[in-house]
Amino acid sequence: MANVSMKSKPSHGGWTKRNRIGFLYVCIWIFGFLVFQLYPFVSSLFYSFTSYDIFHKPEFVGLDNYVRLFTKDKEFWNSLTVTLKYTFITVPGKVVLALIIAMILNRELKGINFIRTVYYIPSLLSGSVAVAILWKVLFMNDGFINSLLGVIHIAPVKWLGKPEMALTTICMLEIWQFGSSMVLFLSALKQVPQSLYEAARIDGASKVRIFFKITLPMITSIAFFNIIMQLITALQNFTSAFVVTNGGPNKATYVLGMKLYTDAFKYFKMGYACATSWILFVIIMIMTLILFATSKKWVYYDN
Repeated sequence: MANVSMKSKPSHGGWTKRNRIGFLYVCIWIFGFLVFQLYPFVSSLFYSFTSYDIFHKPEFVGLDNYVRLFTKDKEFWNSLTVTLKYTFITVPGKVVLALIIAMILNRELKGINFIRTVYYIPSLLSGSVAVAILWKVLFMNDGFINSLLGVIHIAPVKWLGKPEMALTTICMLEIWQFGSSMVLFLSALKQVPQSLYEAARIDGASKVRIFFKITLPMITSIAFFNIIMQLITALQNFTSAFVVTNGGPNKATYVLGMKLYTDAFKYFKMGYACATSWILFVIIMIMTLILFATSKKWVYYDN
């Protein structure tokens, strides 16, 4: 007993060997966070108040970058409008489709695990350049989709050539990658007590009523999480707009992520691009806070 108590005593000021090993592993994450996240985050705020082009020392200009964005830069307002349109199309579309597929897959069918895996695969490639290139090939004027339409004698559609169709096309790419949200919904559906369904059926409730009165309220916490995550992802979109349409046609898909990239790495206006990024950050924060503020009225928690 004495030997056991002696070994359990912490050494080196309360640090056991296990503590030191654990801290060593955590240090790797802390280093990455400080160098690759916190430092760029703070420095971008500083650079947003400067005129900086990488090659020369930053020159402090105060609020000039922000004033110029809001008063003189028409591209900023166009990009903001496009980004909001993209967000308000993709977020509801992705969440609703994920819920529908999750309800379909929430059944005990033969080979259901394989089917669930197939539906989840697209989300593993989310944000992939390869997927964006594939999407571009599918929807180009002589692409696979128009070839299929030609088989049934439907005229080719300019999916990427018309402003109104181009934005819809890249929205479909984002909505198609619903796998992660679907898995969360599927997990939530399995946690709904079966006794509630049995009681509702005994009372003669229809399937529609059961869905809106039992299923939907019981999974609102997961729906809330999915909406928040998809909102943040959509507002930061860059890959699909850049690869599939390059912001065109006529800047119809020129999202804020593309404007930020163009200003920073094409025109080397780093300070100006940092100001754009901080405006985007504020927009994300405001929308997130609004969702949290309204969640008390529609999100149900067991406790």
